[in-house]
Amino acid sequence: MWQRVRPVWVDLGLVVLVVAVQLWPFLARGSESGDPWSPGGYVCVVASALPVLWRRRAPVAALVTSLVATALYDLAETTPAQPVWYAGLVVSYNVAVESPRWLRVALLVFGIGGTVVFKSSETALRSAVLFIAVYAIGRAVAAARAQAERMAHEREIETERAAERERARIARDMHDILSHAVSIMVVQAEAGPVVLAKDPARAEATFDTIAAAGRDAMVQLRRILTVLKTDDGPHAPQPTLVDLPKLVADSGVAYEVVGEPFAVSPDVELAVYRITQEAITNVIRHANATRADVRLTWEPKRLTVDITDDGHGTPVPSDGNGLIGIRERAAACGGTAVAGPRPDGRGFRVTARFPA
Repeated sequence: MWQRVRPVWVDLGLVVLVVAVQLWPFLARGSESGDPWSPGGYVCVVASALPVLWRRRAPVAALVTSLVATALYDLAETTPAQPVWYAGLVVSYNVAVESPRWLRVALLVFGIGGTVVFKSSETALRSAVLFIAVYAIGRAVAAARAQAERMAHEREIETERAAERERARIARDMHDILSHAVSIMVVQAEAGPVVLAKDPARAEATFDTIAAAGRDAMVQLRRILTVLKTDDGPHAPQPTLVDLPKLVADSGVAYEVVGEPFAVSPDVELAVYRITQEAITNVIRHANATRADVRLTWEPKRLTVDITDDGHGTPVPSDGNGLIGIRERAAACGGTAVAGPRPDGRGFRVTARFPA
């Protein structure tokens, strides 16, 4: 509630409060001689408080003005003792918060030194303690604000980095989904006319495979677009290892599982699925292979997925995103991925390993 109040009203209220407190000695008692208080004393009290109004815009000028008015107070003929000048303390706080170091230290020395020269030793000591305390509070507030700004800036940078990582992940997902679906559809469409004349039943299955690949791609893309459009609410789950056999079967690739499965994180499951999907897509598009195999190996300390083919062993073009995305997906989950021709020269191999 206090932060919603306009600063000008805050400063005006401070001026009224400071003037009332500093004029209290004038109103609470009379002079020992019975003479009325000097008008100059009233003027100095009000003049020392008015700079609070511009303490935010020009804190140095406000402090100097307040200190000069305070020093002139002793020149008035009949005035009550004024042990504390609150306006100067208020403005000193702003100087400590907003001014450069050399300037605020110089003004602190100037304010304390002037008190020593023109006031009694008791007043000088009291003023020095008060000014130093206010200066320390101001510096503490300035340091807290600077720390808050740094943290906000760091959060902003981290948010931007997270957004970039998410955009890269979504781009990889869309690349994998579209590449895989289109590759299967192209291969099946090219085979369709060949089998249509020889085996109508098989031709029908071929066209069913094309339709199924297209529908699956649309479902996955719609899922990604839904996540992009909404910030909350339930979303369809990402693919997991449970979906891997269907992916392999739909692609006409052999599938084998070795070892005893153990629990892995959802990120690893998604990475294995997408890596396998991209590797199969590369086999269809680039390998000119007659056979491909996917092997999932569960070892005591790691999970390994191997995708091999018997094609010509030529890697994906270096300017493509496929193999880069495979390595990035594995690295993002703490794993590694390698790809290249098989040692025996009979095809290409993609291997990704993830720690247990």
